[in-house]
Amino acid sequence: MEAGIQHQILVVDDGSTDNTAREARDSGAEVVSIPENRGYGAAIKVGIARADHDTILIIDADGTYPAESIPQLLSYSESYDMVVGARVGKDVHIPLARRPAKWFLAVLASYLAGCSIPDLNSGLRVLRRDLVDRFSHVLPAGFSFTTSVTLAALCSGALVRFHPIDYRPRVGDSKIRALHAFDFFLLVLRTIVYFNPLRVFIPLGLVFFAVGTVKLVYDVSLGNISETAVMAFLGGAIVWAVGLLSDQIARIGARSWMR
Repeated sequence: MEAGIQHQILVVDDGSTDNTAREARDSGAEVVSIPENRGYGAAIKVGIARADHDTILIIDADGTYPAESIPQLLSYSESYDMVVGARVGKDVHIPLARRPAKWFLAVLASYLAGCSIPDLNSGLRVLRRDLVDRFSHVLPAGFSFTTSVTLAALCSGALVRFHPIDYRPRVGDSKIRALHAFDFFLLVLRTIVYFNPLRVFIPLGLVFFAVGTVKLVYDVSLGNISETAVMAFLGGAIVWAVGLLSDQIARIGARSWMR
């Protein structure tokens, strides 16, 4: 490597049926072959398990991410637990059909995580091996691996830096479809509830109380108090109670993965 960085190149062949493994070996890379397709996240976990170093860099092999940004990302790795190549550079080629969903998920995740997340699921990032080991039980085998590890790191107080990069046109077809947006939405909610449930339950309880308050004011103007208003207040109280219980469970769980 021209940057003079000691490294090991691992190519994980996740059950491909083309010449990926052979061409990677011919290029001098160490190939880890999985006999059948297990998913993006599973392939990354296998690669990390086989890596010789504690600082791990992952990059997709579809030609979209700028490999020339790797040295700069690595330069931040001594100070951060994870460095994410955020696709917000000057030359970013993301299909227009995906941009609204990506924007909505980024806004939702930023609000729930309590910090700005310019790129939730970038496939170019540097992370420490112990960060993956710490959250391996919640990191899925599918495409949502990068989304999960981003939220897990931010919600647990890990140091994360987002560094702007370009994003080139894809070579080949993506397996992610528009219908996957709902799956990512559920994943964001589930991950935040796991690490910081009050960010979800407190606003949800406020919605119930707001509805109850509006209905109560309307009922009083008519000289009556309906069951709807009472049920809305009761629903808000129940949601908050469940949120507090979830928060206590999350704190107990945090003690185990922080050790």
